[in-house]
Amino acid sequence: MAAVTRGSFTVFRRLLCQQYRRRCFRLQSFRSERSVQLLPFRLDRSLQTFSSQRLHTAAACHGPIVQFKLSDIGEGITEVTVKEWYVKEGDKVSQFDSICEVQSDKASVTITSRYDGVIKKLYYDIDATAFVGKPLVDIETESSTEVIQEEDVVETPAMARDEHTHQEIKGHKTQATPAVRRLAMENNIKLSEVVGTGKDGRILKEDILNFLAKQTGAILPPTPFQEIQPPPPAAAARPQSTPAAAKPPPAMPKPIFTGKDITEPLKGFHKAMVKTMTAALKIPHFGYCDEVDLSRLVTLRAEYKAVADGRGVKLSYMPFFIKAASLSLLHFPILNASVDEGCQNITYKASHNIGLAMDTAQGLLVPNVKNVQMLSVFEIAQELNRLQALGVAGQLGASDLTGGTFTLSNIGSIGGTYTKPVILPPEVAIGALGKIQILPRFDTAGQVVKAHIMKVSWSADHRIIDGATMCRFSNLWREYLENPASMVLDLK
Repeated sequence: MAAVTRGSFTVFRRLLCQQYRRRCFRLQSFRSERSVQLLPFRLDRSLQTFSSQRLHTAAACHGPIVQFKLSDIGEGITEVTVKEWYVKEGDKVSQFDSICEVQSDKASVTITSRYDGVIKKLYYDIDATAFVGKPLVDIETESSTEVIQEEDVVETPAMARDEHTHQEIKGHKTQATPAVRRLAMENNIKLSEVVGTGKDGRILKEDILNFLAKQTGAILPPTPFQEIQPPPPAAAARPQSTPAAAKPPPAMPKPIFTGKDITEPLKGFHKAMVKTMTAALKIPHFGYCDEVDLSRLVTLRAEYKAVADGRGVKLSYMPFFIKAASLSLLHFPILNASVDEGCQNITYKASHNIGLAMDTAQGLLVPNVKNVQMLSVFEIAQELNRLQALGVAGQLGASDLTGGTFTLSNIGSIGGTYTKPVILPPEVAIGALGKIQILPRFDTAGQVVKAHIMKVSWSADHRIIDGATMCRFSNLWREYLENPASMVLDLK
């Protein structure tokens, strides 16, 4: 008999056993005193002449085809838009390989493969609408019955949530794909003990393997440490009046003339905006505007900008605006509240999850910085850097875009001074910041001086917030920014 390789030995053994059972055993009526009668064993010559190459090819080409379905990704989402395919028919994929990117009305999600195999069919085109529980792709897997049984379990949306699978452990949520959870289960690892390095703290396959390596005493490469660099002498000694380097004018988009009208359905974030703004229209808005002299803050930020750059963080004015808002909310908690749909109950939020309206290629998004009341200005700047990078890449997750309690819109980064911001329900207040202008103002001695002036516009839910409350909150927020040293007294 020709030599059989290890890869095809399993198939050969199965064929051999089937032939053996079918032609060699014939069990007579069972009696305790009667033994089993064996028939002569014969192996077909056709089976003997099977080569290892043909057996291996049969095993690889005739694996089961599994329908990879779109699992429930949470937040009540029932449909998504397919934005990009990372595979095509005939491509070979492995577990954790990216299949496609989909976008809901809340966030963009990258769908990864749970199987090793070959892509046989794509069910949707780009910008088509995919539904939860329906197939995304067909994958010809390389394993047998275990894969099909797993797919039967994953078909139930309540059992698994793919990229957004959450597990409540000791008061926090652990995020991992079903394949990672299975790997942890096979090695008796508690996910609560593993530190996730993926997006939003998601636990990756590499995290499980690194955790196993530590348990077995393997030597891992050291974690890179970023040394905090002091500001360079030249930057520290630079005079305040040094003008900033001229920036090149932004590239203007070229108009597109198609010659005909185009009608298309609203999808993704635009569809979510329709829903949110329709609900906001039911709220009676109270508007209040003021101006803030940021001259001292401009000086303070210039001093610490080089320090932040040395730590690898871009320090803008926004972290100061957000921290000042959080300190002010401690004195006016009603502005960090929410009301139910019938406006019968009010909930005062313990966390200050302050959102930042962000202009992205996908449209207007409002990610939020969680628990600002517990963060320093530098920590807020770090989180803003992360959110802005994800926003540019179109990779903001549902956890970044939900749970906000108060919002600031930095419309001045594009242009304009005053505006009328629209409240994002169920929040009850929002602020819009204009651009910083250098304008003449009178000082305490009556002399005309150069001042850095920013206009601010507030909107509040007038059903529960009166004008005096909004005015007092704005005055306190302005005081923190005009005298930034006063924030140090109230920092915790």
